Amino acid sequence: MLQNGTLIDGKYKIISKIGQGGMSTVYLAINERAGRQWAIKEIRRDGTADFRIVKQSLVAETSLLKNLSHPNLPKIADIVDFKDSFLIVMDYIQGITLQQVMEMKGVQSQETVIKWAKQLCSVLGYLHSCNPPIIYRDLKPGNIMLKPDGDIVLIDFGTAREYKTEGTEDTTCLGTLGYAAPEQFAKGTQTDARTDIYSLGATMYHMLTGHNLAKPPYRIYPITYWNASFSGGLEKIITKCLMSDPSQRYKSAAELLYDLDHVKELDNNYKKRAFLKLTSFSLSVFLSFGGFFCSKKFSSYAGNFEKESYLEYMTRAKEADEENKSIKEYQKAIYLNPGNSKAYIELLNNVFLQDDCFDAKEDEKLREILSMPSITGKTCIEEMQENKKEYDEFCYRLGMAYFYYYENTGSKSYAARWLGRASLSDTLPIQIKLRAQRLYNISAYYDRIGRQSKSGELSMSYIRFWEDLTRAASGDIAGTDNVTVALTVYNEVLVQLCCNFTLFAEDGISVSSMEQEVEYIEKTVEGENFNENVLGDDEKEQLNQLKENIKLAKKAIKLLE
Repeated sequence: MLQNGTLIDGKYKIISKIGQGGMSTVYLAINERAGRQWAIKEIRRDGTADFRIVKQSLVAETSLLKNLSHPNLPKIADIVDFKDSFLIVMDYIQGITLQQVMEMKGVQSQETVIKWAKQLCSVLGYLHSCNPPIIYRDLKPGNIMLKPDGDIVLIDFGTAREYKTEGTEDTTCLGTLGYAAPEQFAKGTQTDARTDIYSLGATMYHMLTGHNLAKPPYRIYPITYWNASFSGGLEKIITKCLMSDPSQRYKSAAELLYDLDHVKELDNNYKKRAFLKLTSFSLSVFLSFGGFFCSKKFSSYAGNFEKESYLEYMTRAKEADEENKSIKEYQKAIYLNPGNSKAYIELLNNVFLQDDCFDAKEDEKLREILSMPSITGKTCIEEMQENKKEYDEFCYRLGMAYFYYYENTGSKSYAARWLGRASLSDTLPIQIKLRAQRLYNISAYYDRIGRQSKSGELSMSYIRFWEDLTRAASGDIAGTDNVTVALTVYNEVLVQLCCNFTLFAEDGISVSSMEQEVEYIEKTVEGENFNENVLGDDEKEQLNQLKENIKLAKKAIKLLE
């Protein structure tokens, strides 16, 4: 145990002990020169059965966490190897945990819990879309800090778990009874984003009702059982989160966030009112359009009217001085001609991607438009799917938006569906199709990594994963496509190698094969296509990251020797 006054790494002075866990102790420290407080987590050598394995795993994971940046996460500043301990230096978050809030004030209001849950969805969505995905596994009120400004911060994630030496199964200390999903206690299973969804549901349940699911009556009663005034919509959300079968839960934090934003729409009474409202709206549209068309010769004028109105709405959308006005005009054009992809693509490019970020709210709005009923009664996306060429173009554009721009960092798991469709197209230009195929080969694995089939076997082969990665990186990508795609693919291969090198090796990939791939990428980016004098700022940043990833990949491979 560290003593008060101990100086760490010549700059962090221990002030006091502030927390104790199963494998770790947390201290408050100060950098006297900078005048800044830090929290230091200590994992002791004598506190684990195999400190070397734990340390390797912690180095790998905390190295990833150092690169994270989210307003609801603490920043990891330093990793220190200190005597018989491994120390992680991170932001010191002022405030109290939600567990302490409940102990002092009891159950929380529905509005407050929804507000906190939305922030947790945001941070979980960010972690799950990381490269590779980070699964939190221990979400509970005690690990959520409430700051003085009312926002929350997710603390104590991923750094104090006990790791399996084989590296093919999940950790043995996976969570807390009452909040951990059932699959966390099944031998040999892997967790995924849906595991965190369960824990968030259990956390909401506890904060609303005051009942921990690990204590009597040991049953998940509907939240309205405890308080009849709770929203039926919120009850449906929490019930779905807490399904014992992961396939019946929300598939992602983004899906959960969408429903939390539309709690009222999930209430049965609201649905009835919405149906009546939609019916009367449809009738008024029919009567107004019908009166016009009947007064003219429908067969002569309908086509021209539709075409002129579509172009007029598109022009208004481009000239709108506010984003919401632009969206509404594009939405009108889409409603009038949902089979034409032009309005969807312009909405994506001119509005949602104008700031080079496709965020969760914009994604939600686009999905709302795609599911909007058209004049024929079909949804807009169903109308567009009937026009193969238009749909293929839209799938490619949306896939690229998810891959590069979702929440600034990109989401490969979200991109997979759309790029997969584009990669099968026989209407897209061959260069675009090949690009979609390369990026899909990478994206497709993000939904499968770590998951198990119903038989209990891993649902993916790391040999095939490696083959697809190296195939995606083969050939003259910069020459036949462009430098940005080439750097994206090369970086992805190296990142996956750094994260999964032990799994690749266990599945039969030789050290020499890994070394050859790293050498191939290193030599390729030394070519004239990657001359820094002709690269843009973004490409230079990608190239610098690639050079760093080459070093990390080489270090990872050496651990196998």
